Amino acid sequence: MLHTPDISRVSDTELDKMLDQLRDGDIVIVTKYDRLARSLKDLLEIVELIRKRGAGFRSLAEDIDTTTPAGRLVFHVFASIAQFEWERISERTREGLASARKRGRIGGRPPALTTVQKDEVRRMRDNEQRTVAEIARLFKVSERTVRRA
Repeated sequence: MLHTPDISRVSDTELDKMLDQLRDGDIVIVTKYDRLARSLKDLLEIVELIRKRGAGFRSLAEDIDTTTPAGRLVFHVFASIAQFEWERISERTREGLASARKRGRIGGRPPALTTVQKDEVRRMRDNEQRTVAEIARLFKVSERTVRRA
């Protein structure tokens, strides 16, 4: 029986080491499934690797035990519900952003330079032959911002 370390998430190297040491009949036990994987996709892939090695998976908090047929069913139902919920959250987020755009609200960080400042940046570069670095210092922005302008 192998236990994952009780950390916020198992590191990839520790996970690889554990998976390499799995033998037929071993059971990987975690306190919560999110201790083992960053996403549902990762969890499904890891549990499938564990299964292919002849081992089982148990999550104590969610009472999931893939060593039994009923446990495998519960795991897949649980995974399907989690996937559905993730897709719904994603859908609602996209709808909310589209609705905000229709109302004239644009998300993200405000532009570092106004339209007038961008015009001035171009004028200084083209007419005064100033360097990008010099213009960036004058406007207190990055050189990349100046180049984008």
